[in-house]
Amino acid sequence: MASPASEVQLTTLHSSHDEEATTLTATSSNDLHPTTPRRQLVVLITSFLTICITVGLNQSYGVFQSYYTSSSQTMLPVSTSSSALTAFIGTLGSGLTWSGSLFINPILARLNMKGTKALCLAGVLCMSLGLGLASLCSQIWQLLLTQGLLYGIGSSLLYFPILSVAPEYFNAHRGSAMGFILSGSGMGGLIFSPLIRALLSAIGPRWTLRALALLVLVVSLPIASMAAPSRFVGRRPTRIDIKLAMKPSFLFSVGAGFLQAGGNGLPLTFLAEYSVVLGYSAGFGATLLAVSNGVNSVSRIMSGFAGDRFGRQNTLILTGVLCVIFVLGFWLGSVSGGNKVLWIVFVMLYGVTGGGYNALFPTTVAEVFGLQAYASVNGFIYFVRGLGTMFGSPVGGKILGESKLVNYRNVVLFDAALLGGAMFCVIGVRCWDAVDKRTWKWKA
Repeated sequence: MASPASEVQLTTLHSSHDEEATTLTATSSNDLHPTTPRRQLVVLITSFLTICITVGLNQSYGVFQSYYTSSSQTMLPVSTSSSALTAFIGTLGSGLTWSGSLFINPILARLNMKGTKALCLAGVLCMSLGLGLASLCSQIWQLLLTQGLLYGIGSSLLYFPILSVAPEYFNAHRGSAMGFILSGSGMGGLIFSPLIRALLSAIGPRWTLRALALLVLVVSLPIASMAAPSRFVGRRPTRIDIKLAMKPSFLFSVGAGFLQAGGNGLPLTFLAEYSVVLGYSAGFGATLLAVSNGVNSVSRIMSGFAGDRFGRQNTLILTGVLCVIFVLGFWLGSVSGGNKVLWIVFVMLYGVTGGGYNALFPTTVAEVFGLQAYASVNGFIYFVRGLGTMFGSPVGGKILGESKLVNYRNVVLFDAALLGGAMFCVIGVRCWDAVDKRTWKWKA
């Protein structure tokens, strides 16, 4: 990571008839407003809760997926509840949460603090409205528009105004801080997965969606009202410099973002459904998803600490390698023999390593490309991650076809291919970052 006193050369491209380029040279330490421990604490808590409510709900969609494809569901016509289509509802919401960055970051750069809070408020209302309207649906296309599209837009409007500025408030312990913040996804999944399963059993799908709509409104409105401003004195660049975009380290980062997002979501999307295929109850499948999210939450915090101690890129590579090993070793082994023990072991181990990439990815972006370029680079890569999310699970559902044990073999191999590609891309970022900086550091 560049030192606070080092100069960062920034080039922002403006759309005009002459397409003129403006170059800004600034010193990072002078470009940031001072902060206080109290403000850092507010950013830490609001960011954690934002992740909890947005990504936590996204990672709990597997419970809805299992319900929508079950024979006991009462919301959709049985003939239309295929794994591929129902998986796309959740991945559309998750994908839009990430991919909205490409449009939201440029808007944020032009808003003052009141405008930022208004944007967050609009996001809360869209999320709540999406879930509320979903309770009135009776067709998959209607759920795609409400629980998928409208909810996903709202989730992105809440997520990025708060999370895009969070790394600016931390320096020496940025990895630990972001690890804690991003652990909110696992904590949210730990809470929402059993809650949704219990509500589906007690009050049915329609009132479950209405209850979630109310919960989002109550929890997220205070978060939106406390959204923190960017610490940068001037406007942050939100467009990618062409020279930067052509760097191998950037291209590898984009590839890693797409492939990892596609592969990371597959086990979570089909976790509850696959558990039922193995012979577990739907309730146990939801509990297992909650346990995975809980382990994932702790893992993100520990990954942040490990990244600060051993190097964020090093830790990122290690988690990527372990993800591929666990998918091929334990999930594939479970499919081959219908082994429940291997499946439980996989859920636990993948929960440990699967959160590592998501916890360390934002900090490595700041480390490789500089804090000043964080908003533009991170925003673009998150847009690509959104596309990856919308690619992975629906394609996995199409490969699966009918939810039978033998059909999961190709799904597991597809997942391993995505995660393996992401692993090689992350290694590529590590190597080319050293080339760009003309120095190799073992701790990076």
